[in-house]
Amino acid sequence: MLETLFIRGGTGLGPILLCLGAAIALGVLSSLLYMKKNPCTPSFAVTLALLPMISSAVILVVNGNLGAGIAVAGAFSLVRFRSVQGSAREILAVFLSVVLGMCLGAGYLGMAALLFAGYAVMVLVLDAVHFGQNGVMRRELKISVPESLDYDGMFDDLLNAHTKAWTLERVRTMEMGSVYQLTFHVSLPEHFQSRPLLDEIRTRNGNLPVALGRITSTNEM
Repeated sequence: MLETLFIRGGTGLGPILLCLGAAIALGVLSSLLYMKKNPCTPSFAVTLALLPMISSAVILVVNGNLGAGIAVAGAFSLVRFRSVQGSAREILAVFLSVVLGMCLGAGYLGMAALLFAGYAVMVLVLDAVHFGQNGVMRRELKISVPESLDYDGMFDDLLNAHTKAWTLERVRTMEMGSVYQLTFHVSLPEHFQSRPLLDEIRTRNGNLPVALGRITSTNEM
């Protein structure tokens, strides 16, 4: 049971499909387990679900080849460099493209076709069932306050009343230190209306700028 399914020197279609199917199943389960204990974006949830399938394809292609293993290490470093600027879904797309190129370059046309087909089907299925979405929108709220005001706890009651959960991510100074900008990540209910919250915030921060929008890709989980 604990031995490999593959015979050295050859790989059949059955074991390949079995490994890819198991990778998909365990990836989805691991993603569900992570979401149960940690808040995350749908993009990150889908990435956790599909990454084992793509990684297993890499191992199947390498299959003890030292040169291919070194190439894989170099490819991983490129994906890590790209991940500084991208969201989880973008990193997965880059990783998929790298692995497809490796499969094709090694002559595994069937493996590349199976991997792409599995990826396409799973992305469509996970998006169709709204995988990773729990009816809560995550947004970024930026509030500017003058330096004369004590911002600690200043908006806690408003955020508790209008959001399901919130965290203060960072505080920075602006305009030569005369203004503080508070950045919150908030979880909003399904039928949230932004105007009441923004109006109440403006009455407390002296009508300075307030912005509510999507979490930027560099901060996305």
